[in-house]
Amino acid sequence: MAVIVRGSQLARLLGHWHALPGRRRNPDYAALASAVRGLLADGRLSLGVRLPAERELAEALRVSRTTVTAAYRSLRESGHLTSRRGAGSWTTLPSGHQVASTGLWTAETDLDMIDLGYAALAAPPELVPAARAAAEDLPRYLQHAGYFPTGLAELRAAIAQGYTRRGLTTSAEQIMVTGGTQHALDLVLRLLLPAGAPALVESPTYPNALAALAARRARIATHGLATGPDGGWDADLLLGAIRQERPRLAYLIPEFQNPTGHLMSTELRERVVAAAHASGTDLVVDESFVDLPLDGTVVPPPTAVFDRHSRVISIGGMSKPYWGGLRIGWVRASAPLVQRLAALRVGVDMAGPVLDQLVGVHLLAAADQIVPARLAQLTAQRDALLAELATALPEWRVTVPHGGVTLWAELDGPISSALARAAEEAGVRLAPGPRFGIDGTLERFLRLPFTLPVPVLTDAVRRIAAVRYDLDRTSRRQWREPAMIA
Repeated sequence: MAVIVRGSQLARLLGHWHALPGRRRNPDYAALASAVRGLLADGRLSLGVRLPAERELAEALRVSRTTVTAAYRSLRESGHLTSRRGAGSWTTLPSGHQVASTGLWTAETDLDMIDLGYAALAAPPELVPAARAAAEDLPRYLQHAGYFPTGLAELRAAIAQGYTRRGLTTSAEQIMVTGGTQHALDLVLRLLLPAGAPALVESPTYPNALAALAARRARIATHGLATGPDGGWDADLLLGAIRQERPRLAYLIPEFQNPTGHLMSTELRERVVAAAHASGTDLVVDESFVDLPLDGTVVPPPTAVFDRHSRVISIGGMSKPYWGGLRIGWVRASAPLVQRLAALRVGVDMAGPVLDQLVGVHLLAAADQIVPARLAQLTAQRDALLAELATALPEWRVTVPHGGVTLWAELDGPISSALARAAEEAGVRLAPGPRFGIDGTLERFLRLPFTLPVPVLTDAVRRIAAVRYDLDRTSRRQWREPAMIA
């Protein structure tokens, strides 16, 4: 059965869909169609979603039915919508496009696009030697069927040692290797979050976490993060949300939060764990960026250090410090919970690739060489991006992160989605702020990763600046779709 979006829901997602002041020459139906394409482009609407009837949407938007009818016709002409009398209208994939690995859409010929939609580095030079060494290790496993639901013992031991070095004593039995951090989150949600149960997340937060929670039909509550230079978690509000909402599960990113870059204090970590225990809440702590502190920043101890009741489930992976193409993630939890997750996993994907896990073993062994080089690279790219933004877009306010891979910029107006659509035509793919929240909020914000080379980042900002200053004056009717947000 197709998912149905009601008129009131679509109206909230569309937000300020009207043309900007300098673009009033565009008819309302064209602005509405463009806004719907934007929702489809950045994943807020997915394939196969049934849109509301024309009359229902017109009432929700307080426009004439003629406007909605013309907008739907435009969407059908561009291949974004299919309609059948008596059956309704649902979203479709335009010709010349394909579904990327994240479920978002990408043009088949976007080779020259500067993609700021994802936040991940290219592979380090040590990857090829690690792959060769892994291939040499592979014969040791060829006499076995190759299914290891909890992961290879040597990789689990290496991951456990990493936690122990950070001050959290961990055994290999407390580790389960997964196919990336997102896979780890999905398995944990399948096990711990019943369909329709309440869940708490930060706002803004990682879009794919919101998608995973939505797939579980969770009742999502949010705790808003302050977005200024001194922002972050308001301790009283966060703890109050846990105590009052009493969610079954809370998803937090305490290390260089995605997308804001904030770092949670030691004191608040301890208090959050205590509040979760008192409320019967399981804490899922995403540590994807923990290995990427910049400027000599000291990272507090893992949140699970303060856990005495097996309430904290830590997830992490190798995508950010190493390479996104190496799909290695993990769950760190109590040994009994790991075994329950492994039993669940057998019904999902059996086990992870042996060769990839062996590559992971060798990369972790070379972490002392790889990670410092990554930090130096990220620091230079972050500083170059900040400098270019200060020159080209001085009206924007930027939270300077001391770790991770992204900047969180406050724009000079609620134009994030419109800017992203226009930037596509200038050859830059962006991740607009609403992608990181729910119901069309965060239109004043934009996530900018600093994972690309300095010349590319500089070029991207200059293109964005040109688009920003043209946005109020020119009409751009064409559209493109971002490939991924990661």
